[in-house]
Amino acid sequence: MSDDSISEQISKTNAVLAEWAARSASDSEQLIERFERMGYAVRGKSEDEIAEVLKKPPTRPAQA
Repeated sequence: MSDDSISEQISKTNAVLAEWAARSASDSEQLIERFERMGYAVRGKSEDEIAEVLKKPPTRPAQA
């Protein structure tokens, strides 16, 4: 398996996980709070918007 293939698989897996996490977060204030503490600005966003946010690196430093 080439490095490009592995990288592509990782990107696809990350996208799937972001979509799943967004669906889960839309029903869970605790998960929204966890993502916020991790530096992802997801509060008040739709499921689709949360998925897009989670596909990118956090925009703020993580909080303890």
